[in-house]
Amino acid sequence: MKRAGPDPADRIDYPASTAFFAIHLACFAALFTGVPLGAAVLAIALYFLRIFAIGAGYHRYFAHRAFRTSRAFQFILGFLAQTSAQRGVLWWAAHHRRHHKHSDTDLDVHSPILRSVFYAHVGWILVPRNEATDLEIVRDLARYKELRWLDRHAYLPAATLAFATWLIAGLPGLAVGFCWSTVAVWHATFSINSLGHLLGRRRYVTGDHSRNNWLLALITMGEGWHNNHHAYQASVRQGFRWWEYDFTFYLLRLLSCLGLVWDLHAPPKAVVNREQRLGRTVIDRAARQLALSFPINAIAGQALDALSRAPGWAEMKSRALSARLQAEAFWSEFDLPQIPSLEEMRAYARARLAQTPSLDEIAVRARERLLELVYSRLVEAAWREGHT
Repeated sequence: MKRAGPDPADRIDYPASTAFFAIHLACFAALFTGVPLGAAVLAIALYFLRIFAIGAGYHRYFAHRAFRTSRAFQFILGFLAQTSAQRGVLWWAAHHRRHHKHSDTDLDVHSPILRSVFYAHVGWILVPRNEATDLEIVRDLARYKELRWLDRHAYLPAATLAFATWLIAGLPGLAVGFCWSTVAVWHATFSINSLGHLLGRRRYVTGDHSRNNWLLALITMGEGWHNNHHAYQASVRQGFRWWEYDFTFYLLRLLSCLGLVWDLHAPPKAVVNREQRLGRTVIDRAARQLALSFPINAIAGQALDALSRAPGWAEMKSRALSARLQAEAFWSEFDLPQIPSLEEMRAYARARLAQTPSLDEIAVRARERLLELVYSRLVEAAWREGHT
């Protein structure tokens, strides 16, 4: 898949991002304050507390509603998640829902496939056009006035926590306990957006590049089973197999025993076992990925060379250029050896995609998409040929 070219609207506003970079620089204050044991323990504790709050709160509850809880505990989850300084709860949920709706397409806010890894990792957060919150996509959350208040005061929980670390352990508590853990939390969670679509295995066909990565799952308490998550977003458990550790899920199970959360959604067995047929959107996206993995320009060049010697090509070219001939009609008259047959496309799909009952549908759609793409390249080449 081609990366999108640079978009002026994607430029980072460095002056407005001063606080973000300042917290990174503040980590070096530990060179002067030292790293006492108490501050180090505080940093570790705050790292895991906030990683849990992001995974259980921002992600599994607010973005995906994978379990239910009381209004009071909902606020606590939102407050704890916002101590990570990753903006407001409504902002986070809205952008994440948009990511899933358009994953690894032009409308995805942080795809490392279409943009740079840096942009997908952190750049998108620092771009002014991504600051707004689409309340329409989070209407179920925006009806709570306390969540709207939290969202308006996005950094108040983080500032409160920073002040508390200073009270508890002085400047080392602030530099190490707060700043070190905050930066670590940022880059651990940001890595799911970037590395989680580049490194690892794809057990399920999801129509995007999401992957399972055991190391990311370890440092994010279960969020690294990203391909699992994209296969069934409503699951409270992201480690589908018994050996896929998911500490966020384990803690949520404990909270359910205490009556603080309930209705923990589990993935259906048909999904886990790759027996459920895929939806039309996923099939279309998977087919597009498959079609784009072919050397389309090279195929079109070879096809054009073969067609230029075929009888009737001049008339067909004239009809194509006048828009009186669509791809389907064109391929009904020409059968080129450069274009894979449906059976060849099925074999190609089997070799590159995970097991799914929808494999044949993906192969059929992928061949249709490939024919459309090659035809468009042929028309472009024919037009250039006629204007040179």
